[in-house]
Amino acid sequence: MPDDLDIEELADRAAKGDAAALDALLIRIGPQVMRQCLRLLPCRQDAEEACQDALLQVARKIDSFAGRSKFSTWLHIVTANCARQTYRSLKRRAEEQSMPVLPLDTADPRTTSVIAGSRLDLLDALERLEAHRPELVAPLVLRDLCQLTYDQIADHLSIPVGTLKSRIHDARRHVRASLQAT
Repeated sequence: MPDDLDIEELADRAAKGDAAALDALLIRIGPQVMRQCLRLLPCRQDAEEACQDALLQVARKIDSFAGRSKFSTWLHIVTANCARQTYRSLKRRAEEQSMPVLPLDTADPRTTSVIAGSRLDLLDALERLEAHRPELVAPLVLRDLCQLTYDQIADHLSIPVGTLKSRIHDARRHVRASLQAT
């Protein structure tokens, strides 16, 4: 597989069943996926778990990538969803443990940086938002965490840019209120 193929072309070939292209794609996107997971999850081991899940999802679902939007946009969505799912899974496991543990709702200031604690608070706020207004979560995550453009997000979600901006505005308002309440 030539090294000069760009990621979009590798994704297109992989989506059409080219196993060598899929292998090359996973190798090329691994570091990018890890960086995005590290932005969302404060603990490196958790980010590594989310990264592995995201790469596995890409390998399993690459045939569903239709090329309607750029592969990089699709990858951001898969990665953000895997990171959020990893957080929910870790939180659920901690709640199921029989021994007392620090609650995940609030970060322990003795062992958690302000940035890491803020990320945990944000993930919790997103979880609360998803329970009441799920249509607001993806636009907010894709814009504020994945830093995609309005056009990329609107195209991927198949909604007008005006609707997208309205949803992002509403999501920010709800998350801000949720963060202020904690």
